[in-house]
Amino acid sequence: MSNPTAAMLVIGDEILSGRTRDSNMHYLAGELTKIGIDLKEVRFVADDHVTIINSVRSLSAKYDQVFTSGGIGPTHDDITAEAVAAAFETPIDIRADARVILQAHYDRQGVELNDARLRMARIPTGAHLIDNPISAAPGFSLQNVHVMAGVPAIFKAMIASVLPSLKGGAPLLSQTLRLECGEGDVAESLSKIASLFADISMGSYPFQKDGNYGTNIVLRGTDELRISQAKQQLSKLLDL
Repeated sequence: MSNPTAAMLVIGDEILSGRTRDSNMHYLAGELTKIGIDLKEVRFVADDHVTIINSVRSLSAKYDQVFTSGGIGPTHDDITAEAVAAAFETPIDIRADARVILQAHYDRQGVELNDARLRMARIPTGAHLIDNPISAAPGFSLQNVHVMAGVPAIFKAMIASVLPSLKGGAPLLSQTLRLECGEGDVAESLSKIASLFADISMGSYPFQKDGNYGTNIVLRGTDELRISQAKQQLSKLLDL
């Protein structure tokens, strides 16, 4: 039985302009791997209403889970919540429970909950709130789409809130075989072993060190024994 699948939608002009480096994709991939959800696709899109709508619809229909990051803050360019609501043709407005959370947070800080901050309480009808223990402003889950902040620390906290509620599969395991030779020297043998172990993903990742070429063969799968067998047979074939 195959694992559940997932996609990620990274939203923000600052990512695409190179001003901000995305780290959320790397973190999400690692966390999904641990619980057996296979991350199959990642898209980076600008703060464009129509583009976000079309991307959400496409990814939601194709994968079991979709995770978004970015665009749910208090400024005019934070349009993710509205776009996700539009993608599912769902009304969106300031929701009482989200407002209570924000009000309590800003009261503790002695800061006014002004109209800009109140935008972060706009939640689509039928969505479930995602807890944000860092800055209080909640994310939300609507159908199979989980909408979260782009700030890495907050994104990680929201992921911790969401993942326990999702059904996973078999965690993805991996082993690495380091070879002190070029890819061209091992390609034929690697192809042979890959054909014998169709259930094991095998990738070659070349490197150069001190003027010498080498490659790391990474074998991935959900069965530790099968991975070990594939690695052993590849080593034996290369020795021969």
